[in-house]
Amino acid sequence: MPTKHGAFVFWIFCLPQYTRISRLSPPNLFALEKIHNYINGQLVAAQSGDWLDNYEPATGQVYSLIPDSDASDVQAAVAAAEAAFPAWSSCGVHERYRILHRIADLIEERLEPFAQAESRDSGKAITTARTVDIPRAQANIRFFATAILHFGAESHQMEGQAVNYTLRQPIGVVGCISPWNLPLYLFTWKIAPALATGNCVVAKPSELTPMTAYLLSQICIEAGLPAGVLNILHGLGPKAGQAIVEHPKTKAISFTGGTSTGRILARTAAPMFKKLSLELGGKNPNIIFADCNFEEAVSTTVRSSFANNGQICLCGSRVYIERSIYEKFRDELVRRAKALKTGDPADPTNDLGALVSEQHRAKVMGYLDIAKQEGGILLCRGEIVRPSDELANGYYLSPAIIEGLPNHCRTNQEEIFGPVVTLQPFDTEAEALALANDTEYGLAATLWTQDISRATRMAERLQSGIVWVNCWMLRDLRTPFGGVKSSGVGREGGVEALRFFTEAKNVCVKY
Repeated sequence: MPTKHGAFVFWIFCLPQYTRISRLSPPNLFALEKIHNYINGQLVAAQSGDWLDNYEPATGQVYSLIPDSDASDVQAAVAAAEAAFPAWSSCGVHERYRILHRIADLIEERLEPFAQAESRDSGKAITTARTVDIPRAQANIRFFATAILHFGAESHQMEGQAVNYTLRQPIGVVGCISPWNLPLYLFTWKIAPALATGNCVVAKPSELTPMTAYLLSQICIEAGLPAGVLNILHGLGPKAGQAIVEHPKTKAISFTGGTSTGRILARTAAPMFKKLSLELGGKNPNIIFADCNFEEAVSTTVRSSFANNGQICLCGSRVYIERSIYEKFRDELVRRAKALKTGDPADPTNDLGALVSEQHRAKVMGYLDIAKQEGGILLCRGEIVRPSDELANGYYLSPAIIEGLPNHCRTNQEEIFGPVVTLQPFDTEAEALALANDTEYGLAATLWTQDISRATRMAERLQSGIVWVNCWMLRDLRTPFGGVKSSGVGREGGVEALRFFTEAKNVCVKY
């Protein structure tokens, strides 16, 4: 858990805004950068004056401080959003388009400092931050800024009587809560459609990865975003996040995170009749048929298993392989997984960085113990890595591949969210389908086959919100994104997001 510091401590600001912060070992609390809330166009501390430690996963050391926000800060943010809503909702789509594109321009111009901040804050490899996280963040903003220009309304003619048309109007003040695994990527995925449709936003990034949201606050000021349109609060979920959900003036909540947290949010929001979009956990199957393109299937499975240290809700953590190629595929997957380099996230030659926190690494390693108890065989052991003396206290873990487990065991049923995958053989298409669908989750599935008829049959029957055939993470931002069963409620992306953040109003005009 983050450590709290009281307001009596005096902090020294000695760090340039967009430079990489040198590592501190041991941490000098009087040299730490303070991240601030962004409320009503201003960068401010929490009203309590309390701060939380922000740890660098690569070193295990505190390197910055975040506001320990609570309901009083949420109230200030909601009041600012309410005051800004009339002007922002009526300024016109072209003005919103202009400002959002300016924000995207500034992110693109500062890709490198954003990427370094994301890598340092989350522990992910710098190459991933440079090529995936930050480019996708600015693409999210550009996409929705442009999409709102083409967001049409339906009309229905009652011949000889009347015409009906549908207005899509902004809701008002909305809450957006995003996770730590793809910090700016998923933060912008939520706030961009909310802002584009004319809403004002109270948003909370994860307390584990606050830095790029803070840098975004600074960019919003520079880009001329009107005060109060976007408010960014930092702090703990049970305090700041829950207060956003509970506030009677937040009319819709978009949340990405764990299924258990999603249940809590739903219990809070449902009696208040708030609109809810919940993108929750996953336990995604990769189904490998013998007629696959072997090289593409195995190389992509390595990526879909271990990208971002397996800390992506779309990662394939259950790999089902047709028995006739099981041993060949298993051995090659293991060989390539063992060749992945785990180490300093700032080193572009490393494939994997550090897990996000010490507690999360302990959770992932606990599942390795469970797998052994359940009879699993560890083909890759998933071991603690200490790259150097400077990084000895970082949260590193090498990939783990496990075989020999039944489908009903905990390792195959519960979301681990780390560099851990299980392997199982199958004999028939029906068996593969049954294994894939045999969890409470239904977010994504990956299917490898050259048989288009089989691919079509399987795609229709897989209980999943997304099915990739002969690929993984190939994303068109126009398509709906979300899961079924315990993987969530509602859809994000494209027109689905624009509809979520608006209310439909039918107007009937009699001839």
